[in-house]
Amino acid sequence: MNEKRAVIRAVCISEKKGEQKHPVDRIMLRPGHGIVGDAHAGNWHRQVSLLGCESVAKLQEKVSVQLYPGAFAENILCEGIRLYELPVGTKLRIGCALCEVTQIGKECHADCAIRRQAGDCVMPREGIFAVVLEAGCAQAGDIVEIVG
Repeated sequence: MNEKRAVIRAVCISEKKGEQKHPVDRIMLRPGHGIVGDAHAGNWHRQVSLLGCESVAKLQEKVSVQLYPGAFAENILCEGIRLYELPVGTKLRIGCALCEVTQIGKECHADCAIRRQAGDCVMPREGIFAVVLEAGCAQAGDIVEIVG
């Protein structure tokens, strides 16, 4: 595993807040906004969410329900970097876009669908959030790379 690069396994959006995200073919990331078409986009510090396949696999071993891309409301599911170990301020090239990590983990809302279904949620511990600095698109198979 190259700790500076990861491969995107899925890109996901939800059209409404409170819904699990679902995979799409590609996403467009826009500065000051986030992912075009995603309900959580906006001019705030959590424009894009990322989660590692490794984090999902740890929980998948403990639950009987199948965990699919987007189940944890992540926009980008990738494999190869321990995302939760990156410091705030780390710059990531995500496909063609440039993003900056702004937050590690977050508190689940009271009605977290995956917590109800699986009994646990990894986003509070291992998900990360970023803002978009430079526009670009991303899709499964693209690279996420630490650039600063």
